[in-house]
Amino acid sequence: MKKTIIGIMGPGESATSTDLENAYQLGQLIAEAGWILLTGGRNVGVMDAANKGAKSANGLTIGILPGNDTRGISEAVDIAIVTDMGNARNNINILSSDVIIACGMGAGTASEIALALKANKQVILLNNSAESQVFFKNLAQFNIFVVNNAVEAMNQAREILVN
Repeated sequence: MKKTIIGIMGPGESATSTDLENAYQLGQLIAEAGWILLTGGRNVGVMDAANKGAKSANGLTIGILPGNDTRGISEAVDIAIVTDMGNARNNINILSSDVIIACGMGAGTASEIALALKANKQVILLNNSAESQVFFKNLAQFNIFVVNNAVEAMNQAREILVN
């Protein structure tokens, strides 16, 4: 039976403290739901926080790495996928996830959201940037869901998975 994979996408070095708190809690909640967490796998920002949150609840984590080795990997990644693809790995992140949660916003996160929308996938936005919310809602009104916290994000993920 296929396991549910939840992709958390978000900024690395530019992640805010709120992004990090949300990512950690999301990781915990994903693990508690029995789902698998997928991130960009690095030891910075949202990726690292989400992985650490999942590990705190004994979850399984996958990291899709941009380089040709595991340097810079989060210590909380269980399964490392080494791509040597740089930012092109973003498409792997999106296509491998059953649900995508964008936690925070940066250029890489925006590219992942755009790839998800092009693939007709639904995206949950957990950020306080009204500009990004409006922008992505205008691109795909019915595939973007704006939430205010990690619990709302998980409830929306469950709704997406059921439909």
